[in-house]
This record gives sequence, C-alpha cells and structure tokens, in this order.
Amino acid sequence: MVELHETYPLQRMTTVRTGGAAELFAAVGTIAELQELLVWANAHDHDVAVVGSGSNLLVADEGVPGLVLHLQRQLAEIETVSGGLRCGGGARMPKAAARTAALGLAGLEFAVNIPGTVGGAVRMNANAYDGALASVLSWVEVVSAQGVARRAPHELGFEYRGSALRAGEVVAQVQFALTDAAPETVRATLAEMRALRHAAQPKGIKTFGSTFKNPPGASAGKLLEAAGLSGLRIGGARLSPKHANFVENVGGASTADIVALMAAARERVLEHAGIALEREVQALGPVSFPWEEASRAG
Repeated sequence: MVELHETYPLQRMTTVRTGGAAELFAAVGTIAELQELLVWANAHDHDVAVVGSGSNLLVADEGVPGLVLHLQRQLAEIETVSGGLRCGGGARMPKAAARTAALGLAGLEFAVNIPGTVGGAVRMNANAYDGALASVLSWVEVVSAQGVARRAPHELGFEYRGSALRAGEVVAQVQFALTDAAPETVRATLAEMRALRHAAQPKGIKTFGSTFKNPPGASAGKLLEAAGLSGLRIGGARLSPKHANFVENVGGASTADIVALMAAARERVLEHAGIALEREVQALGPVSFPWEEASRAG
C-alpha cells in the first residue's frame, strides 16, 4: 500500500497558510493506489478528504482526523484527446486552460481564473466569468471504496458552488469536450481573463478564493464593501482592501482568526443590508462557524 504519514502538516498545502496537521496523509498517483487507500480507510472507519491546491480551504487549527489525500503523477496529468482534454483530478485548472491555447481548443478559457484543481472544481462546481464547468464536461471518473464509476455531468447534481458528490468519493479523472479555434484567439481570451482577475482580486499574498457566496442578484464583495468592511482585521486575518470578499493572512493568522473575521463581517452585512451571507470557503477538520451552529441549534 502507499506510504502513510502521521501528523502531516497541512498549513503549507493551503493558499491562506493556516491550520494544523492531518492525522494520516498519503500522496497517490494512480487509480489503483487511490482505490486501495479508500478501501483501507473504509475498513478502518477513517474519514477521507482530498487537498489539492488548497485555494478555497480552511484547515482546522486542531488538525484533521482521518486520512487526507493528495493526487499526483498520473492523477495530475493533462493529456490531449480527440476533441478535448483529459485531466487527472489533481491537475490544476489554470494549467489545463493554458494548455488549450497551443492546441487551438476553445471553451475552457474561464478556468484560468479558477485557482484550484480539476477535482476540486468539479466537486464545488467552480465557474468563473460566465464560464460554466458543466457545459464543457464530457464525463467524470469517480473512485470510492465501492469501485470506479464514470458519470455524465447531469449525474453530478450540480448546484451553485456545489455538487452531489459524497464524502469518500474522489474525482480521479475528467474529460473536457472543447471546440476548435484559432490558437491566437484562445490566447487573447486567456489574456483577457487573466487581466480581469488581476484588476479585481488580490494576488501575491496569502489568501483564498471567495469567502462568501454571492446571494441571488447581488455581489457578496459589494455588500461587504457597502457595509464598510474593506480592510477589517482580526488578529492576522484581514478582508482585502482590494476585494472585501477575499480574506488575507497578513501575518500569523490562525483559522480561528479567519472564522472570527467572517462572523463579524457577516453580522455587519446582516445589520446593514438584511442579507445573511453563506460561506463559500470549505472547511477541513473541526472548524466551527458560529452562525451555522446557531442555525442548527435553533
């Protein structure tokens, strides 16, 4: 079986650089290795999670019980197939999008602005700048302790920033169906997409993707800014002055600092605009969001 590491630090595997260690960690490179580990984890009653780019992830300061996986080698490859690309679940979305320029394939340009992995993008239905993941998916290969299953997009239960993929199900491989286009046209679109992101969002700092989901017909970032929250800081965590829906680690932030900042910002928006924001950032391990706890208790 693949080597297991105990008490493996996860902080450096997230873009915001907070959180503790995984109880168990393994890097897997093939579907066979992945399924073997999932069968083992199921037999030992271990929860399973996958960390890719860690770009929209908050890891608990106390650490993460169970098994954390990272997909690499074959499970992170990008290859050309007839009419599109086939990508491992651990492949990075911007790298896949960039590959399409030289190949003269259009349809995946929006993915250059999705900082996570292909598998994470599928699980979270991560769309950007009017690009729709479901519209370019041909199929998704999902591995679990029960086996390997190939699913069509309509079988994934896509919703806004979510899917029907369950715990213990790992996206191992994806095929994108793309259309022929002039390479210079694809390159121009990619450059435009990158420029839009760089103009609007913080870069070159410790941060993660959007903190809160956009409410129907509104922008979470604009709601936060209208409530005077740009630059709000708690501990080492700050809402970006450039885009208030991005949390920055400006120095020694903990996950607890970020949760406290999110709670304060959410309360201010609720008072100011009467809108209860829902988090978009994902949690790994025992991260407690007080407004969600209160909702369950009520």
